[in-house]
Amino acid sequence: MLTKKGSMNVLIIEDDKVLSLLLSKMIENLNFNVIGTFTKGSEAILKTRELDPDLVLMDIMLEDDIDGIEATIEFQKTNSTSKVIYITGNSDSYNRERANATNFIDYLVKPISLEDLKHSINKID
Repeated sequence: MLTKKGSMNVLIIEDDKVLSLLLSKMIENLNFNVIGTFTKGSEAILKTRELDPDLVLMDIMLEDDIDGIEATIEFQKTNSTSKVIYITGNSDSYNRERANATNFIDYLVKPISLEDLKHSINKID
């Protein structure tokens, strides 16, 4: 696992501003860099392609008509290096099955703790 500050760049896609801030603080506490926070699926696609993060923390329900799973499918077509951890309030089997169509590291159901996030990040090769 990467452990030095600056060694992992993280993009956060989350439509809840409070949770986005909390996730940012968690990432910083783990000594990684938050390189952007966005609220829409369309932004997720564009910014992941543009910024090429090491990790994307992806909510499923977002502000526009492109959800996190659709956004992941789209950016993975041209960016297969960014790892994805879904962080969602949707624990239903429908979204879990849809997520299985993507190459993701973990699927966390809110609320999550710093330890949950750390455990998921440790799964990255």
